[in-house]
Amino acid sequence: MDVFESAKLGPVTLRNRVIKAATFEGMTPDALVTDDLIEYHRRPAAGGVAMTTVAYCAVAPEGRTERRQIHMRPEAVPGLRRLTDAVHAEGAAAAAQIGHAGPVADASSNGMRGLSAGRFFNPLGMRFTKAATAEDIERVTRAHAAAARLAIEAGFDAVEIHFGHNYLASSFLSPRLNKRDDAYGGPIENRARVALGIARAVREEVGDRIAVTAKINMRDGVPGGLEVDDSLQVARWLQEEGTIDALELTAGSSLLNPMYLFRGEAPVREFAANFKQPLRAGIRMSGTRFLRAYPYQEAYLLEHARRFRAELDLPLILLGGVTNRETMDRAMAEGFQFVAMGRALLREPDLVNRIAEDPSTRSLCIHCNRCMPTIYTGTHCPEIPAEGPA
Repeated sequence: MDVFESAKLGPVTLRNRVIKAATFEGMTPDALVTDDLIEYHRRPAAGGVAMTTVAYCAVAPEGRTERRQIHMRPEAVPGLRRLTDAVHAEGAAAAAQIGHAGPVADASSNGMRGLSAGRFFNPLGMRFTKAATAEDIERVTRAHAAAARLAIEAGFDAVEIHFGHNYLASSFLSPRLNKRDDAYGGPIENRARVALGIARAVREEVGDRIAVTAKINMRDGVPGGLEVDDSLQVARWLQEEGTIDALELTAGSSLLNPMYLFRGEAPVREFAANFKQPLRAGIRMSGTRFLRAYPYQEAYLLEHARRFRAELDLPLILLGGVTNRETMDRAMAEGFQFVAMGRALLREPDLVNRIAEDPSTRSLCIHCNRCMPTIYTGTHCPEIPAEGPA
């Protein structure tokens, strides 16, 4: 496979095999699309990606990580339509990442109690979550289907269902967070019920009108968390049920170990600056326990992803440390149908076009991760001039 040849993703034809990964933008102060958000996605679309992913479109108000995030409702559709129109005008497709933040949601910001597999204390929101009931799960499942329907109205070509990072569905998958003794706890076939049910509901709602992908943790990266064997079993079930068109392989816990996904330097001081005292001081003093530094290398999730590639026929999207043509070609040679890029496109939205023109092009991203704390003020690369995010 050639990374710059067109490719099918379900019913959608993409111009190449490079996807802009979902990276929360922090550009929706009223939980609605802004011109800044449109420009944020237009730039990589103009810069050569096949599809850009809008993150994060919560399926319910309490499912936002904080109150300024978009939640899928009729009022959001006109702005989202402007965004998809802008992306389409640049020749790219647009995906909406839909999901429920679960225990990652900031209840103090949302003014609504969060949900999770079990009662859990979110230190950033300083609130306990509620253990989701069967009625909560049914409501949230229906909300995913409704969000997918609204995504179609807004002109999206795909939806990406968020099953990773210990968001709601991921909290059920995690043995560490899910201690339930009912039909949703215990063995993996029970812990997977929420994710599989959501995928079925979304597929039933959209049919073949748009593509449906899912982002799933291979590992939570924490002791007692989800591990590869269980994650691979969930992937097999998703494949057997035919509910998704591709699976994006991720890792890490937004609750317990976010740097396991990002790798590189841990921006503890910059992260702490976004919070008031005494939380700011607490993060500075003990932040390295939460933001643990991991060495960066290209294709750093490939080792675990290979197991999924070896045992699945389902199209797979390789994420994590994809910044140059050599890594892209390596992914294609190993049988991955798509690659996803995140931080490198913050620094250089036109990186994909430049790699296509000159395969020796190297990303300017230094993996300092100081872009991570900018989600509170408008996600951007601090290494570029301050006149606007990129």
